[in-house]
Amino acid sequence: MWSEMTHSFSGVLSLELLSLVLNFIYDIMNYKSFTMFKLLFEKISPKKFYYFATSLIPWAFIFTLLFITYGLYLGLFKAPTDYQQGEAFRIMYVHVPSAWLSLFAYTSVFLCSVISIIWKIKVFEILSISSAKIGAMFTFLTLITGAIWGKPMWGTWWVWDARLTSELILFFIYLSIIFLYHSYDDYRKGAKAANILAIVGFVNIPIIHFSVEWWNTLHQGPSVMKFSSPSISAEMLYPLIYTTIGFTAYFVLAVLLTTRNTLLEREKNTIWVKSI
Repeated sequence: MWSEMTHSFSGVLSLELLSLVLNFIYDIMNYKSFTMFKLLFEKISPKKFYYFATSLIPWAFIFTLLFITYGLYLGLFKAPTDYQQGEAFRIMYVHVPSAWLSLFAYTSVFLCSVISIIWKIKVFEILSISSAKIGAMFTFLTLITGAIWGKPMWGTWWVWDARLTSELILFFIYLSIIFLYHSYDDYRKGAKAANILAIVGFVNIPIIHFSVEWWNTLHQGPSVMKFSSPSISAEMLYPLIYTTIGFTAYFVLAVLLTTRNTLLEREKNTIWVKSI
């Protein structure tokens, strides 16, 4: 369940994410930026990405451990009890970051798919499917924690609410991308088919965000706000920010590890892998 307090936070993140995606598409359509991106992406080789990922993984692990541990400690033990929901609200420190990552991960899949389709870069093909796998996990976690939160608040584990239904559709899109990718013996063909599906499926992301405004739902409508005037107390808000940063760091960590291992497997016969 997403209450009014979490809509404010996730609403800001969703709008910022949508703005970044639109700006990225605009830059690609601009000729000069197109050339710049082309020159940049063409320099990304499996070997360079491997060493880049290897240097970044320890930092991602540290950020994950620190922010998730500290955020959950504050949220579960220090944050005051909510006057309406009691102790049940504390599940938001897992649910809200998971929901944010379910959308963030798909945006990563979408951007990597666009790059893969245009420039056919192997690294981004692998980044796309790696992001899809981690995104599917976070979407599943969102649905499970939402059901657990919804039971005491709504009196039921599940309702065919617009927000819940569109999130469930996102989970099925993730699974479709993964299954389509692995249905081909030639992984390059599988990547291309999965990338096309991922690009088409991106239409569901704004539907998820605006579903509470377009349809009559059990959810409160999102209220866009600035952190200078939060609608919840700082004792509740800061742990949510910390856990969200920690979950995002975990996403980066998992994607880098998965992509690096996949590259090693596919490039095992190359000189640079044998020299490691």
